Amino acid sequence: MLLGMGLLLLFSSWADGRDSLIGPIPPEPVYADSSQWFIRDRGGRADLFYIISTETGDHMIGDDTCHLADTYDDYLRGRMAHEMHAVDSFYSGDCNYFSPYYRQVSMQSWSSMEATLARLPVALSDVRRSWDFYLEHYNQGRPFLIAGYSQGAHAMIDILRQMPDSIASRMVAAYVIGYKVTQEDLDACPLIRPAQGETDTGVTICFNSVRSVEDTIPVVSGGNLLCINPVNWRTDTASTSFVVVDHERVDTLTAQCEPENHLVLVGGYSDNSPMPVIGVPGNYHHRELKFYYPYICQNIMDRVAAYFEKKEE
Repeated sequence: MLLGMGLLLLFSSWADGRDSLIGPIPPEPVYADSSQWFIRDRGGRADLFYIISTETGDHMIGDDTCHLADTYDDYLRGRMAHEMHAVDSFYSGDCNYFSPYYRQVSMQSWSSMEATLARLPVALSDVRRSWDFYLEHYNQGRPFLIAGYSQGAHAMIDILRQMPDSIASRMVAAYVIGYKVTQEDLDACPLIRPAQGETDTGVTICFNSVRSVEDTIPVVSGGNLLCINPVNWRTDTASTSFVVVDHERVDTLTAQCEPENHLVLVGGYSDNSPMPVIGVPGNYHHRELKFYYPYICQNIMDRVAAYFEKKEE
């Protein structure tokens, strides 16, 4: 009896501590409500399902600090919609575009892995439900690409882990942008097959960009095992130049895979200032979308074309 009481107190204490890490929880997004989506239906023959990165921070609910985005709050929705719109504008091409609002973990949360792990289940649950709703109500049997950036890529890997073969057969490709694919992910998900070139299909594309190996952010790329160069679509160490336009500045940079740590080394970039909270000088996690968008947009179109060519054979 004393042992039972002791265990009860132990688990109660752990649960209380975990609850204090989570804090207040905003209302659950209802995906039958069109306001919980950013959608562009172009009548395309393939879809792009995109899960945004961390665009929101801590905010107040009454007198309590909330560490999860409220998808019904106009200000926080605006932050999320900014990335949704940008990705659609620069990446979708002819694809139909679907991006769900979700109760993402705040930027401040990522400074503590304990806090992040306590809060992430809420975000992952939302993304899973949005994915299921998309398949049932929006996809209509079309081929699809699935992509996620940073926190969104983490959620995307969770979807891949649970994707049945009947759905995976329609997956053109999965883009893990600015996040890691670990041995645990590979062991748990045979569906994750590393991309080897620019037009293979049913594969997973992954890259993390840094100035040097010393500039990594462990929570983002520690333990990563996949890497492909998002400019030349090679997995070897061949270096290739690319151009970045940032407002009025034009930089000519180089990118090459670093196979030992599975990173993309970027040379020639003049702004090495770190991103907020978890940033490291020379880490380009916050630049991934801007660096490679012309090349990824073209690659999406190339892979879609390759998918339909294979279906016609």
